[in-house]
Amino acid sequence: MNQYRIGRIAEKWLNCTPPIRGGLFSQSKDAYPTSAPVAPSIHAQHLSQFFSMERPTLEPVARSKNKTASVDAEPLHMPPNEPDNAKVVKQALEDDIDQYPSLDAETQQAIVNKYRHLHRKIKSEGYYECQYGAYAIEVVRYLCIFAAFLAALRSGWFTTSAALLGLFWEHDPDIQNAPLFAMSPSFLASFHSSYYNFTFLWDWVAEKAIPYQRYSYYPIMGIARFNLYLLSWCHLLSCRSSTLGAAKWTRPTEICFMSMYWFLFGYCLVWRSIPTWSLRIMFVLVSHIITMPLHVQITLSHWSMSTSDVGEAESFPQHQLRTTMDVECPAWLDFLHGGLQFQAVHHLFPCVPRHNLRRLQQLVIEFCNETGIKYKRLGFVAGNKDVLGKLGQVAAQLDLMIKCQKHMAETGESGLH
Repeated sequence: MNQYRIGRIAEKWLNCTPPIRGGLFSQSKDAYPTSAPVAPSIHAQHLSQFFSMERPTLEPVARSKNKTASVDAEPLHMPPNEPDNAKVVKQALEDDIDQYPSLDAETQQAIVNKYRHLHRKIKSEGYYECQYGAYAIEVVRYLCIFAAFLAALRSGWFTTSAALLGLFWEHDPDIQNAPLFAMSPSFLASFHSSYYNFTFLWDWVAEKAIPYQRYSYYPIMGIARFNLYLLSWCHLLSCRSSTLGAAKWTRPTEICFMSMYWFLFGYCLVWRSIPTWSLRIMFVLVSHIITMPLHVQITLSHWSMSTSDVGEAESFPQHQLRTTMDVECPAWLDFLHGGLQFQAVHHLFPCVPRHNLRRLQQLVIEFCNETGIKYKRLGFVAGNKDVLGKLGQVAAQLDLMIKCQKHMAETGESGLH
């Protein structure tokens, strides 16, 4: 990372909102210290000269190929009553602030210091070191599953072979599923995704889907792998993947390998090896639905947790533990989760190999006890109940706000006293 360093901060680092999340900054040369050397030592007070500490209000743009199109360009479905929605979001924010350590500079700096101490400890104890023997065990496991898949396919046991192929696949699911799901009342309106660089507008799809999200959760998770196909091809065919600089070689490489995947899976396996259309459809569905526990597990770790933005004063470790939880399971089931059940631990130390996350969890528990940060862990069943309950609450909140909106439209009464 040294090649990307442009200077050092002489004082304590002052968190600023990065431009990708809507932060404003000045490109004027006058904003920077005039006497800065080649590798300047910038004082924290200078940051406010070229970074804004407040985020601008994002104006949603219509889903149109015309980048200059505005919301007024065409009639859109109105989001629920935004003042009422804002009250719910504000209450959730206040609850988060009450349940976690104070956001004052001294408290957060103490948390950062303990986090850095923990980092040095796990580094000295070898948690970052890769134990290739652990991966050798996984290789043997998945080779056995793949061999069983081929044997079942050769014997004509197509349902069994499809299930084994699904177990053989391992992938990192997607958690951003707008407009089909809303995990917080803050999503009951148009919002901008800095990850996709896209504004999701509140439209008729969201208006119809979200009231039933508690019931559509499992069916959609069952076919969520198809969404990964769509996202992958949309990314590779978009302009984002053509502006990768030195990594531009990855685009044709990924297109090549994804095309090869569809040749092997779609043509050689499904088309040539399975005799009838009904069996082909069954094989594709079973092999994809069997991966549902991965999609459910990753959403348990994120959707049941807070989505409130408490500002830039919050330290990195507190933010990760406030917005992510771990799913508890027996050690012998780790292969089914692929290590994704330790999401909070992984977010805190993303460079630690997955086979070390279970051991590292004990140190994270000690860290949380010392700092007073809540570390949420639930079993798979309890986690499902938590997510379903939250989806139901948001759907009920939407129903209430829509009824209030209709009442105000019909009577002209605001209901405010």
